[in-house]
Amino acid sequence: MQAGAHEFLAQDRVIWGKPAAQAVVEEAQRRGAQRVFVVTSKTLNRSTDAISAISAALGARHVGTFDECVEHTPRPSVIAAADAARAVSPDLVVTVGGGTAIDTVKVMLIALAHDVRTVQGLDDWRMKVNPDGSRHVPLVGALPCRQIVVSTTLGAAEFSDLGGCTDPERRVKDAYTGRFIGAASVILDPAITVHTPDWLWLSTAVRGIDHAVEGLCSTVPSPLIDATSLQALHLFGSALPALRSNPADMAARLKCLQAAWMAGFGIMRVPYGASHGIGHSLGAVTGISHGYTSCIMLPHVMRFNRERTEAQQARIAHALGAVDGDAAGAVAGLIESLGMPTRLRDQNVAREDFEAIARGAMENMWVKTNPRPIESVAQVTALLEAAY
Repeated sequence: MQAGAHEFLAQDRVIWGKPAAQAVVEEAQRRGAQRVFVVTSKTLNRSTDAISAISAALGARHVGTFDECVEHTPRPSVIAAADAARAVSPDLVVTVGGGTAIDTVKVMLIALAHDVRTVQGLDDWRMKVNPDGSRHVPLVGALPCRQIVVSTTLGAAEFSDLGGCTDPERRVKDAYTGRFIGAASVILDPAITVHTPDWLWLSTAVRGIDHAVEGLCSTVPSPLIDATSLQALHLFGSALPALRSNPADMAARLKCLQAAWMAGFGIMRVPYGASHGIGHSLGAVTGISHGYTSCIMLPHVMRFNRERTEAQQARIAHALGAVDGDAAGAVAGLIESLGMPTRLRDQNVAREDFEAIARGAMENMWVKTNPRPIESVAQVTALLEAAY
């Protein structure tokens, strides 16, 4: 008999179907916020009216905007965000974007809580994996404020209290966590997602599928994560084909946002596997987006793990409508139908980087919890070769 526990996020609510600007103002009012700091991407802020609409709706509450977020959240960008926030003393952060912006704020809040002003200072707050596989998790103190999130991608960073931040010197993406660094509330407005490039929207959908698959196949399963992961696969399986034929289908976009929410229940609640772990290292070493790493690595990791996860993969195949029971084939077929990349070579990943990727992966907590044990750099390299 297995024992377990589920720790719920420090998250008040998820709001769907309301216009983002209206929902942000209502949340600011509900929380009594008077100094609202917006964090987003350059593209959303400078090439669309999405951020200006939110800022205008906030009126005098809006005290500043930071739009210098950088993919994979390198430490210097977090320190820059912390400096900008420190200058205006916000009582609420509104993050508009995907994982890059959300993770920037997560780690930024730790920096603000502990007055970290240098990239080196962040080293004290990253999670570390001990030689025996256990985790060293620094205890984060009281934060100056919370963040609320308007989601624009499907990677579900808004549904976790885990933030990724890359150390450019070590070329490793580190994990940071704290009970209150994640989103206090999340706003799912499909209309704002039309600004998200198709490649990013669809690849982060596959990231959501990766959350669901590795949640279901976890070495420490949970009945709640099993249920939400299966529902996520059903929603993605019906909505994604509809969006390929009609990207303006708002009902399908909302289904995808809700699927990402369902899949995100597993993040840091059950151990994931090597698709996530190798993907983190691929991103840190080569700069590939996490959506693309899931597109490329997930089917290969599923095949590698099949002998240990046959029952779970049968449920995945059923949820995706695969009558032959081949879950990895169903996932690979869906990825291909979306026009997403399926080979590392097509993303200009050089074989010369495999050793650095593999060594970085061996430091990752989720490689260490893969259902089929991965005990050597050579095993990771073999998976990279299969995906090449």
